[in-house]
Amino acid sequence: MTPTAPSTATRPANDAGAMRLSVWFSITGLLLLATVLAAAFVQARQYTLLNLTVQHQDDYLALNLYQVEIEYLRLREQLRKEVEAPGSPALQLRYDIFVSRVALMHSDRAQRLLAYGEDAEAVMQTVDSFVRRADLYLGSEPRGALSPQAAAVLLSALETLDGPIHQLMLEASHRVAGRVTERQAQVRHHNRIGLALTAFLLAAVLLFAGIALRQMRSLDERRRRQADLADQLRDARIEADSANDAKSEFLADMSHELRTPLHGLLGMLSLVKDSPRDPRAAEWLGAADDSAQHLQRLIDDIIDLSKLEAGTLTLMAAPVDLAALLREVLALLHPLAAAKGLSLRLDLDPALPVRLQLDATRVRQVLYNLLANAIKFSEAGAIVLHARRRSEADGTALLAFDVSDNGIGMDGDTVLRLFRRFSRADDPRARRQDGSGLGLAISRKLARLMGGDLQAQSTPGAGSVFSFCCPLLPAAEAPVTQALALAAAARPLQVLVAEDHPVNQRYMAALLARLGHHATVVDNGLEALQTLQARAAGAAVPDFDLVLMDVHMPVMDGVDATVALRALPPPVGSVCVVALTADVYGETRERCLAAGMDEVTTKPMSSVALSALLERRFGNPVATPGAPALPALDPPADRSGPLHGLLDAATLHNVRDLMGPTGVPTLYGGFFAQAEDAARRMRDALRDADTEALRRCAHTVKGAALNLGLPALAQAAARLNREAGTLAAPHLALAVQRYEEITAATRSLCEGEGLLP
Repeated sequence: MTPTAPSTATRPANDAGAMRLSVWFSITGLLLLATVLAAAFVQARQYTLLNLTVQHQDDYLALNLYQVEIEYLRLREQLRKEVEAPGSPALQLRYDIFVSRVALMHSDRAQRLLAYGEDAEAVMQTVDSFVRRADLYLGSEPRGALSPQAAAVLLSALETLDGPIHQLMLEASHRVAGRVTERQAQVRHHNRIGLALTAFLLAAVLLFAGIALRQMRSLDERRRRQADLADQLRDARIEADSANDAKSEFLADMSHELRTPLHGLLGMLSLVKDSPRDPRAAEWLGAADDSAQHLQRLIDDIIDLSKLEAGTLTLMAAPVDLAALLREVLALLHPLAAAKGLSLRLDLDPALPVRLQLDATRVRQVLYNLLANAIKFSEAGAIVLHARRRSEADGTALLAFDVSDNGIGMDGDTVLRLFRRFSRADDPRARRQDGSGLGLAISRKLARLMGGDLQAQSTPGAGSVFSFCCPLLPAAEAPVTQALALAAAARPLQVLVAEDHPVNQRYMAALLARLGHHATVVDNGLEALQTLQARAAGAAVPDFDLVLMDVHMPVMDGVDATVALRALPPPVGSVCVVALTADVYGETRERCLAAGMDEVTTKPMSSVALSALLERRFGNPVATPGAPALPALDPPADRSGPLHGLLDAATLHNVRDLMGPTGVPTLYGGFFAQAEDAARRMRDALRDADTEALRRCAHTVKGAALNLGLPALAQAAARLNREAGTLAAPHLALAVQRYEEITAATRSLCEGEGLLP
């Protein structure tokens, strides 16, 4: 049944009454405002009067003038004694004090106070004349000794000042008393006005409260009328839901349409970058390229969200090795955590099946987003990914993931709106972070699409726990014949490693050898380009399958080398190039991809991360026969021990396993020799104000320190590399000193761990 609307006859009357209330409400508000302003004016006037009293301090000045008269009398008595019994040292003291008091009468305040006296100027001239005569005998540079006759003359001159000085002091005292009385009268007058305004303000407040009460009653009446219209709005809500569905479909279609010109924009920008242009065009095109890449990421999020809302996103479940999947996710984020000195750990329940039926892409997307957020909003401590089995009340088995951190935490209101689109925490540290605000909304929708959910628990200042669950569906183990076929199809790869730091060269070569591949090492981008050009010319060099290219290198960096490489004819010009960088900034990634690199990965490159990279690019990785399995990210050592902070026990565990007992001392010994030499060169650069040289020295240490599990040293070098051009000289010197202290402490700890020769 359709509800009846309120009578049209009563509605205008109600509206007119509400309008009259609103008018009185406004008038009363204006009266309140005027009263408050008047009271504020009175208070300001009183403050001014009191301030004048403090500024002029006439009573204190009158006291000083009385001291002049007192010191005059004391000097006169001492002169009389001097006439009768010459040679008393007290005369000089009394004279000096009298002169100092007379000097106060020449101040600006004293002159303003004495200016109203009839004979003040004549008295002051007489006093000054006496001082000039007395200075001949009692001044700072006397011209003769004071004889009894001279003392008698001075006494006679001083006695003539008795009456004028006394009269002058009386007049000044009367004037001060008059001013004080006048100001007190003004203050009393303003107090009366203030009391009157306060009474009026109280009456206005009562009137305002009465009108406000009537207004609230009127609003309640309107609310009741609106409740009567709720039934009529049901049909409108159904129509709005239909329109929202149409909006989601339209958003999905338009997002796909936007991608086409966006890809064209990115392609044309890459072509323009290679052509002659205005010198400033590089900056303009770089900004355009960054904007386009950011827009592409945002559109990707919008597409995922629109597909989820429209119900067109489908899951692609397949048998997945759960441990390998989780280690791959952690390996991708391990460099980002290490750069902030965070510990990244995996707690995998051994009771879980080895292989599960999952959509690996979507599970990886959710976990990556949760772990990345935990790293982003944490400054210290450990981030732990727990994977376990959970049973519901109805007996349903769930695969549960908990991501816990020690970050900034959130209050209850923030947690409630956390999974809304474009929503972030109100904390200033959260607002400083990058992001579109869609990640958690998409993650929850993906979790629910999988048949699970995503929840959050948090305490401000004590960290957060994000819980993601989905159905636990065991998968059948892969047939043995299939596993053998995959292993047979794999082959050793030829990998060209372009890296300028010797420690990183040895580390990457050993890592590739452990996985059964051959490494050719060069020192910079130019040598890498020349090696590949020699292959294109038919020289006897390997046919490389992959180039691991460091981004920052001397002579020619990795970005310029890749641009030149892509200009070579295939197959050399189309070789797979993966960037290695210790930078975690988005602009570095975008610059690498724009240059033609196939992928960007951050240092340190662990065994798990490299194995996952080779599996993505070339299929099943090759392992050296008899080699042990790839080490887990979690070390067996206790993270609360002395290694915490200066040494990353997980990376040390990997390096020890990789290099063996003979290779580790050589590797770490060479690194510390270069790190200490870098410190000396930093001091030289600091002395010469060469910030660019200082930055280069710090950069050479940063990546190698990450590879060797020295996060504190890497962080100190990263700060110098990042802020060398912006820090003031004293702060820069302190940063270099901090780097030296951390280098010494880390070396000492490494010696204790048996890592050095």
